[in-house]
Amino acid sequence: MAGISIWQLVIIAAIVILLFGTKRLRTLGGDLGTTINGFKRAMAEEPSQDSTVTQTQQIRKDNEQNKLS
Repeated sequence: MAGISIWQLVIIAAIVILLFGTKRLRTLGGDLGTTINGFKRAMAEEPSQDSTVTQTQQIRKDNEQNKLS
């Protein structure tokens, strides 16, 4: 048994695009990127109550802007 070939990956990608649509996948990708950036920022600085609230508000604001796009 060999690994996954390029043709199998293409078929899987086509099925995913048909199921979810490109707009929804773009939104999910943007949300995932925002989440990862927020996590990296949280890990980079020492957490305090004020900074956590500010970060949460910024992440919510970024998510709202991504949904409007």
